[in-house]
Amino acid sequence: MGQDLRGHGRLHVSNAWLSKSVVRSLLLLLILGVGRLAHAQLLPPPPPPPAPLPLPRFDKLDPLLQQAVLSPAGRSRIIVRANDAASLGAVAALVRALGGTLGRQLPILDAQVANVPNLSLLLLTSSSLVKRIAMDRPTFRTMERTGATIGSTLARQEFGYDGTGVTVAVIDSGVTSWHDDLTGTTGGSQRVDRFVDFVNGYPAPYDDYGHGTHVAGIIAGNGFDSNGARAGIAPGVRLAVLKVLDGAGQGRMSDVIAAFDYVIANQQAFPVRVINVSLGAGVYESYNADLLTLAAKRAVDAGIVVVAAAGNNGRRNGTAAYSGVTAPGNAPWVLTVGAASHGGTVDRTDDTVAGFSSRGPTRVDRAAKPDLVAPGVGIESLSDPNSSMYGSRSPYLLDGTVPTAYLPYLSLSGTSQATPVVSGTVALMLQAAPALTPNLVKAILQYTAQAYAGYDALTQGAGFLNAHGAIELARFFAAPSASPYPSRSDWSHQLIWGNHRVSGGRVTPDANAWSSGVTWGRPSTPAGDSIAWGVVWSSVGAGAWTRWGAECLDPDCTAVVWDGGQSDNVVWGSMCGGADCPPGTPVGGTSDRDVGATTVVWGTDDADTVVWGTNDADTVVWGTNDRDTVVWGTNDRDTVVWGTTCTEPSCAP
Repeated sequence: MGQDLRGHGRLHVSNAWLSKSVVRSLLLLLILGVGRLAHAQLLPPPPPPPAPLPLPRFDKLDPLLQQAVLSPAGRSRIIVRANDAASLGAVAALVRALGGTLGRQLPILDAQVANVPNLSLLLLTSSSLVKRIAMDRPTFRTMERTGATIGSTLARQEFGYDGTGVTVAVIDSGVTSWHDDLTGTTGGSQRVDRFVDFVNGYPAPYDDYGHGTHVAGIIAGNGFDSNGARAGIAPGVRLAVLKVLDGAGQGRMSDVIAAFDYVIANQQAFPVRVINVSLGAGVYESYNADLLTLAAKRAVDAGIVVVAAAGNNGRRNGTAAYSGVTAPGNAPWVLTVGAASHGGTVDRTDDTVAGFSSRGPTRVDRAAKPDLVAPGVGIESLSDPNSSMYGSRSPYLLDGTVPTAYLPYLSLSGTSQATPVVSGTVALMLQAAPALTPNLVKAILQYTAQAYAGYDALTQGAGFLNAHGAIELARFFAAPSASPYPSRSDWSHQLIWGNHRVSGGRVTPDANAWSSGVTWGRPSTPAGDSIAWGVVWSSVGAGAWTRWGAECLDPDCTAVVWDGGQSDNVVWGSMCGGADCPPGTPVGGTSDRDVGATTVVWGTDDADTVVWGTNDADTVVWGTNDRDTVVWGTNDRDTVVWGTTCTEPSCAP
């Protein structure tokens, strides 16, 4: 007991002693702490905590790259668009810091081509200097009766136009180093004033594929080796040839953008009025975001008419397929050309739309295309004996009428051939009326086109090219006189303005729809004025010519009356009261295909003409598993655009 008490007593004493000890220690620490605090007040304040890292912006990636980030081990060839030109150097440095290698710059879009690890994609999106990142996706290539069929031969004879004074840029696979049909009127030299090779960087003209030579001849060949029989549409034009496709007819979107950039940057020294784009790329996003279509818009804003192929995706397993138009032809500011067949005659009555010609509406934006169709089957034009096509298409090589070391002509089919037919026609129009704007050129071509019964507007656009009528109306606009306004009973007298078919009025050159900065299809100008196309006759009272156009019903022009309520919507019919239906609206026709004029005129709910749907929730719109006709993607999410060139029976030359 005593020991326990003594133990407790010692414990009690120890506690008391500890309590005093703790107090003394706390006082000492307090004193020392105050001293340190007092001393600390003499030092600068600590720096603020670092700002949080910016979050990745998934929406800066195009749809293909949004898929690429799911494969972090790979690499992607991309186009990085900076916020402005001043940021481009810093963006390039960032790409290098993230393990990327740099390609060419694209000043037209303040952009940089690069090859980067997929792991770096989201890091790039987190930079405030980066505006947009897109996959540098692949591009692919898509006559003696032709001129007579469309009326260009008659127009040359009647009006004396041959394209003299107009330069056309051809963005394609290059051009042959020499062809008799590309000589000038005095011979001696080629009418190729500029050649730029974006593929291999060679300085002298060449065409290892042959496609570009064929296209150039459709526009500008003079028929020297055929005694004029196989002359192009505008044999007096000068050419600028920009090579973007390789010896297999394939290329990259960035090279096409660089070609647009070159044309615009050299406009002062070397003015180009028309750009021919007989190639295309897949459509994965809106034309308002796609870098290829935005580059084309820069050219149009500079006053250049951009003419592009619609694509050769009009059939699937022998059945008509819609929504196959490729970029940049899906953009409203581009003049988009489908293909027709002249049937081997100069008579228009047997002309048909080529089965392979891509139909609208466009993917993503659901916009009406093509703008019109032109001959694109069995088109005879120039060959290049040093090209791969000279061997692969040898059954379609043709003799001339004068001795030559090789067969100088080749017959090909496709919207790639229809496109230069229109480009040549535009050159003749611009010779007749140099002040024409890109929008007015398209309006004249649509207004004078010949619309055929049995084809909807998503197949033939406004109709079949009528070069004679287009040149006649352009000539009248250049020098209005007391003579009557030119008009013919076989003209369509219509425009496909956006998705609205308007008709009955007269196109006039002073209407605000043709002004610079106006986007084709919009209901108002950038200044907010309602769009007008010309004048229309009103029988009210004594009768008078009145304004022909759209009418905005609110300040934002969200409610519009088109053509006095007389227009029809060629994409949506009456589904949404005649207006364009909002995104997400279910589409498709009826099982018996009796869709009529008041409902959607494309697509069905059976599997043979699916437009917007997919086969099995992947990204294939229509195509096959062996990739020979895949358009918008494949079942393993690669970046194939549209497979092979046109090979079905309707495509044979």
